[in-house]
Amino acid sequence: MSLNPMRTPGGANIATGRTISMFSGDLTAQNTLMSKRVSGKRILAVGAAGSIGSNTIKTLQHFGPKSLHVIDQNENALAELVRQLRSQPGGLAIADFRTLPLDYGSHATLQFLKAQAAYDIVLNFAAIKHVRSEKDPFSTLQMFDTNILKQDRFLNWLGQTGFSGRYFSVSTDKAANPSSLMGATKRVMEHVMFASDGRKTLGNAIVTSARFANVAFSNGSLLESFVNRMKRDEPLACPIGVTRYFVSLEESGEICALASILAPDGHIAIPRLNPEDHLIPLEKIARAFINNQGFEPRIYEDEEAAIKNLETDKAEGRYPLILTPANTAGEKPYEEFVAEGESVNEIGLNGLRSVSYRKSHGDVGSVVDQIRQLLSGEHSGALETEFLKAIIAKLEPKFLETHVVSQLNLDQRA
Repeated sequence: MSLNPMRTPGGANIATGRTISMFSGDLTAQNTLMSKRVSGKRILAVGAAGSIGSNTIKTLQHFGPKSLHVIDQNENALAELVRQLRSQPGGLAIADFRTLPLDYGSHATLQFLKAQAAYDIVLNFAAIKHVRSEKDPFSTLQMFDTNILKQDRFLNWLGQTGFSGRYFSVSTDKAANPSSLMGATKRVMEHVMFASDGRKTLGNAIVTSARFANVAFSNGSLLESFVNRMKRDEPLACPIGVTRYFVSLEESGEICALASILAPDGHIAIPRLNPEDHLIPLEKIARAFINNQGFEPRIYEDEEAAIKNLETDKAEGRYPLILTPANTAGEKPYEEFVAEGESVNEIGLNGLRSVSYRKSHGDVGSVVDQIRQLLSGEHSGALETEFLKAIIAKLEPKFLETHVVSQLNLDQRA
């Protein structure tokens, strides 16, 4: 590929259409307050070697924290994060910088927390974040563990070790009126961070979150697959009739930085995007990506034919694009940030608003206890998706109506 796969020749992000971040004005306007709240502070970032976490770190480092400790199970991603931070202009001006390949819900993390002075800011990016992970009840159970149970455990550990600062855990737009088990577990995660016994152990700590759009070209995303597939000489593929909001990698970090440091307690930040101007068909982005690489798209419905004709198409200046039906489990044709019954608030930022946390319909603690028992092996019956959905429904009863059910999953599609 000869051109920047993420940007047009004019410098605009292919997915967002923006040449500069929509949050740069807020960062400039709030620079003094951001510096006051971050400078000289101790920061712990959990699950932060991925796309969103690493970009949040890149944003916050400029405000002069005293310490920055990063926990992530992905050793390779941690190594790459260190390389990026060390290689930037001016290097990394944080003397106390550490990376640790830990599971944030493991007892190794508890021992680490006990060995540290209390943190001022804790950021949590650890998640099972793909809709495709609801393909079987065992993968879904891992979502319950990572997105819900470990969140509760981690909050309790922070409380035990004297944390009373600002706590932020990233959510997703898919938590608003969730259609997937991934989105539903992240909605329950919101309940845990705002209303669980673990939250109560933090006392006067400020707890915030953020829901936002797809991060263009992030790790594991559909748009990143365009880059990887073209590098490997494979056809591209995307679903028909699906629209999405997008933010850039840079913008994803800025959203989390602003939300974690400036949002009021009990609020979930959301980007100021609207469906008329910012919802983009995935097919449009796929076509633009192919054009940006010097080809015209040739549309296929059959995966085998697209693979067979790839070299011939390329010789003719075309590139195969497989358009697939949006008929897999959990897949939502559109996106939204505000759930039914939630109120939208202004928080003094041009790029962000917020929704106030809306309490659950049931007892958060009893649901966490049931999940704890389930993951300890105490469930004697067959592990079925409907059983797991019923647990979610104790807090979000409408999920039984909004969940998109299908015999097909994303692993069965190009």
